[in-house]
Amino acid sequence: MAEPPHILHVHGSFSLGGKEARAVRLMNIWGDRARHSIMSADPAAMSARDAIDPAMDVRYPAGPSFAGKPGLARYREIRAFLKGFDLVLTYNWGAMDAVMAHRLGGGAAYGLPPLIHHEDGFNADEAERLKTKRNLFRRVALQRAHGLVVPSVRLESIARQVWRQPAEKLHLIRNGIDVARYGEPPAPEAIPGLVRTPGKLLVGTLAGLRAVKNIPRLVRAVAANKDRLQLVVVGEGPERDAIMAEAAAQGLDDIHMAGFLDRPWRFVGLFDIFALSSDSEQFPISLVEAMAAGLPVASMDVGDVAHMVAPENRAFVMRNEQGLAQALGQLADDADLRARLGVANRARAARDFAEETMVNAYASLYGEALASPMILR
Repeated sequence: MAEPPHILHVHGSFSLGGKEARAVRLMNIWGDRARHSIMSADPAAMSARDAIDPAMDVRYPAGPSFAGKPGLARYREIRAFLKGFDLVLTYNWGAMDAVMAHRLGGGAAYGLPPLIHHEDGFNADEAERLKTKRNLFRRVALQRAHGLVVPSVRLESIARQVWRQPAEKLHLIRNGIDVARYGEPPAPEAIPGLVRTPGKLLVGTLAGLRAVKNIPRLVRAVAANKDRLQLVVVGEGPERDAIMAEAAAQGLDDIHMAGFLDRPWRFVGLFDIFALSSDSEQFPISLVEAMAAGLPVASMDVGDVAHMVAPENRAFVMRNEQGLAQALGQLADDADLRARLGVANRARAARDFAEETMVNAYASLYGEALASPMILR
């Protein structure tokens, strides 16, 4: 019997965030139907590996660096490494050197495995404006990719108009989750160390603690309502100290930094309000998780967020920090409003963001690239 296909995943960072959670979820669902190797351009950023089923055949090989200045010698080394796999999956700008190495090596037509690139959004340095040099780099690098996957309508438009990707190569696959699981009662002790302050509501957020997530903005918005709100931040990353410094500067004592927690369905429902304060997003999985748990949402107007939440909740998707603070205050004041928005958001998640739809779309795309359409089904 032939061995299952060996899939290489190349990430700029493998700290647990939305794209990493999705990649891990797909691996866990497909089980022994595929073998996996994972590389991170930042070798220290590997916390998402903790969410992988320990029974899985997953490796973390020594290999070429995927970070550094572009250069033909680096690309030759990367290209030689790629040849050891059946399919290469790359994620975001941090993995684009692998895409360029594949492109310069001639792609699948010259003995390299098919490569599918995934773009889920932008880091802080492109949150306000895309960089011209990066746009040109992407345009060239993606020429021999088998496909490009995006989760949002906005990214689909950028891929078509700016990166000039042909329609037949471009795949819009919306992120999905197991909505039913989030409808179960949360585990009361699922957030270690959390002590609720009597008389206050819990505002929660899930994020890799990177600058683009702008958690200090959320700290200030909660601080503007600190007589009524308590903040819980779930996630890890380099911005932790900056977040705590902002909380101290704002006099916000009611903040709990929970660190990385897996199995979000166990704790998301403990929040009273979900908040998203990012400078840039496309289709955040954490938002879908909050909706599935029946939470009202206060968010910045980024990516597809305004089109993801239920229509009733769109008035709480705000353009600036002052609006975010006002949205939190309005939600804190009205329990009936919170309940109505939560019910509407859960219904929207169940209708539009089912995990099965997402899993089938990825299985079809990857199977077609592997010339074995049913191999992941």
